[in-house]
Amino acid sequence: MQIISPNYILTPDKLLKNQAIAYDKTIHKIAPLHQLKELYPDAKVTQLQENSLIMPGLINSHVHIEFSANKTTLSYGDFMNWLYSVIENREELVGECDSACMSKALESMLDGGITTFGAISSHGMDLDACATSAQNVVYFNELIGSQATMADALFGDFISRLDASKAIKREGFYPAVAIHSPYSVHPVLIKKALEIVKSEKLKLTAHFMESDAERDWLDDSSGDFKNFFSKLLKQNANVSDASEFLEHFTAHSTLLTHAVKANEDELNSIATNAHTIIHCPISNRLLGNGALDLEALEAKNINWVCATDGLSSNYKLDLFEEMKVALFMHHKIPLLELAKKLILSVTKNAATALGLNTGEIKEGKNADMLVLDLEKKPNEELAIHLILHRYNISKIYINGKAIKG
Repeated sequence: MQIISPNYILTPDKLLKNQAIAYDKTIHKIAPLHQLKELYPDAKVTQLQENSLIMPGLINSHVHIEFSANKTTLSYGDFMNWLYSVIENREELVGECDSACMSKALESMLDGGITTFGAISSHGMDLDACATSAQNVVYFNELIGSQATMADALFGDFISRLDASKAIKREGFYPAVAIHSPYSVHPVLIKKALEIVKSEKLKLTAHFMESDAERDWLDDSSGDFKNFFSKLLKQNANVSDASEFLEHFTAHSTLLTHAVKANEDELNSIATNAHTIIHCPISNRLLGNGALDLEALEAKNINWVCATDGLSSNYKLDLFEEMKVALFMHHKIPLLELAKKLILSVTKNAATALGLNTGEIKEGKNADMLVLDLEKKPNEELAIHLILHRYNISKIYINGKAIKG
């Protein structure tokens, strides 16, 4: 048992003052320091400096580690131009991102206070880096392939990668499944994957309605994707529409990334089935896909979380930066209200969506904690200041273990 004593503790609903935390892997009790010393007389006590704040570790629920070599290679500003540049440079980028490259990306997330992340793995090349990282990892093995003739081979590769991730036995590592998108995965493959997801109770994610090209292709097999699929895959029509795709996930809570182009009926389906939408504001802007309507989501009580996506469509894997961009992007929502919701979206709400016992400084939760060095006594606008000013993170704890400081 250990005790840590800050000046302030950030919980979801209030800021605690002059309270300390007794913890090992989990948080056992939050109370004044003298009480904890009486309860746990043998515990080591860490007294933090003036204006210290403890908050939950951040959760980046959607990131592509395998493309971390990109900096100036891919084309931004338009989704289709970006996609063609990914296809043209994919082998080079994946080849350049060796274990050192991926480890650097993971370390950058840790330095930014990200103690848990959801890795979307297309090839399984990031498995070792994720398995040996300090963070908690939900490892989403991605399934892709819209051609029925290739279904068996593609599913076999997917199963091989999933089995490899299931062989990893360490605290805080959770094998999971990703369905790439409604335009890129054949329904036969989706059904086979979901049988595994449901029988083994795995977490599930998918990209959904990111671009106008996807909207047009799923609605009537038209638009910018028509030439793309005809030229590259000899495919002249979509394999399913958006509503058919969402039907696969009925009664199985799923994390759907982007949803910028989702329509009213699709949002109603997402709400009915208690899915979560992952919002990646920087990626949406860089690929020219517009802004997610957060107010429409909240009107339907749809849970949403904020994430970075990968370095194929971002310039850093930094949730404080992502929240800052979102703070300015969604200018119609009152500033303080939005700031508080953004903090929740990368802590408590993200943990809930991923089914993890973390995301809060609360008794019984895993001790994933950040110590921030504030410059002065916090006020009622603390959430805004945390996002804008990026205070120094002097200590990081994951499952009660000191990772930094």
